[in-house]
Amino acid sequence: MLEAHPKEAGRETVAEQDTVYDILVIGGGVNGVGIANDAAGRGLKVLLCEQHDLAAHTSSASSKLIHGGLRYLEHYEFRLVREALGEREVLLEKAPHIIWPLRFVLPHRPHLRPRWMLRAGLFLYDHLGKRTTLPGSQALELNGQGPLQASIRHAFEYSDCWVDDARLVVLNAMQARSLGADIHLRTRCTKARRQGGIWHVDLQDTTDTTTTVRARALVNASGPWAARVIERVADARSPHGVRLVQGSHIVVPRICSGEGAYILQNSDNRIVFVLPYEQQFSLIGTTDREYQGEPSEVRPSKEEEAYLIAVVNEHFKRQLRTEDICHRYAGVRPLVDDEDANPSAVTRDYTLTVQDSEGQAPLLSVFGGKLTTYRRLAESALERLKPWFTNMGPSWTGRHALPGGSFESPGLLVESLAGQYPWLDKEQLSRYVRSYGTLCQAFLRGCSGPDDLGEAFGGGLTEREVKYLREREWAVTSEDILWRRSKLGLHLNAAQQTRLAEYLGECQSVRSVE
Repeated sequence: MLEAHPKEAGRETVAEQDTVYDILVIGGGVNGVGIANDAAGRGLKVLLCEQHDLAAHTSSASSKLIHGGLRYLEHYEFRLVREALGEREVLLEKAPHIIWPLRFVLPHRPHLRPRWMLRAGLFLYDHLGKRTTLPGSQALELNGQGPLQASIRHAFEYSDCWVDDARLVVLNAMQARSLGADIHLRTRCTKARRQGGIWHVDLQDTTDTTTTVRARALVNASGPWAARVIERVADARSPHGVRLVQGSHIVVPRICSGEGAYILQNSDNRIVFVLPYEQQFSLIGTTDREYQGEPSEVRPSKEEEAYLIAVVNEHFKRQLRTEDICHRYAGVRPLVDDEDANPSAVTRDYTLTVQDSEGQAPLLSVFGGKLTTYRRLAESALERLKPWFTNMGPSWTGRHALPGGSFESPGLLVESLAGQYPWLDKEQLSRYVRSYGTLCQAFLRGCSGPDDLGEAFGGGLTEREVKYLREREWAVTSEDILWRRSKLGLHLNAAQQTRLAEYLGECQSVRSVE
């Protein structure tokens, strides 16, 4: 079991205009908060700004997997797969509350990839990276009695991990804050210029008030906006083009029992995941198509939805229709433009560039990346900045748990909480553990019965939890709470969601959670 960082202070600091930060990070996605957290834990003074909410875009619109990327082997991305496979084990130990193992079934379809190719790929997958807790792959013989079409007689099974993607971002931001970082959400970086050997950066909040802060280094982790930040904010030339690739997902009522996942091959050489989701649902995705619009406005297309349904229907006995879709979302992957004609073949690896204008204050920009490798990306970013911060501490994130993650096992934590709060049912406690780990004590402590949790909004969401999310996790709107801090939007009906929005509008101030 990993411990929390020994320097965590558990309090939020307030930015001062006369402060000179070591690093100012632009972007509140997984890469931005990962870099901010790593830097703060090395003793650097950090400020992070994000124009919207944490994980508001790409980082909450993923397939929600910590995985090596089995299909990347076909594109010979062995370094990326090896690094990602190693990170599965590290992250599983760092965050056992929001990351847990999944077994994937890969059906064999003879007219696509031959069995020997799948077997060889899985052999590499088992042995390229460190694997100490996850079981290896195996061949399966099917008898036609399961959820797959009776014509599918052979399959393979292997391991990867599930992650609550938005909570991964939030927990990194919370840890960064506890280590002294200033986190400014709903704050746009409008201009950055070098003066006197440091960056002078204009930040604009929701009231259109502009504050200028100073930093010795600027980190551009703005994802789909990376090139735009370099060119329009820093007034420089972007060293790489950013290729925007849209990935869409749909959510339907659970199409098969059990907690296993499926990875489905398609005739276009792409794959589609079918994942158990929020107990009652299946998450299906993803697609790959070029995107040209504003990244914050991406939406699934009817063609993408039809594509995902068609792939699933080719494999499963239960046939889906468009009417079965109960939720949908899309995200934009900001990939390095390697000029490959096929969006699916564009590398998911990351590239870091440093522009220092002949030794002046550096601008480090992040291009590409994926959830699984965010921590290694952050370590690489700090290594690139080390010439300007020779006194920074050593790397540390691989040895310390994320907030709420210092416990032996989810099952034992649920049992412990059940002993303290016997009036809460196991399903509710399991959700608390899967979302917060030990952090749930922040809003449960002192409660002796359901009435102490305050108003019930539905889906197990109560006033006490909402107040915690507003005070400790930067939640402001019902969307923040229902779709990023949790996925309870799937469980609250329209009237319940409206009541939550009304309640949040009624709350003009946030009282401390005792």
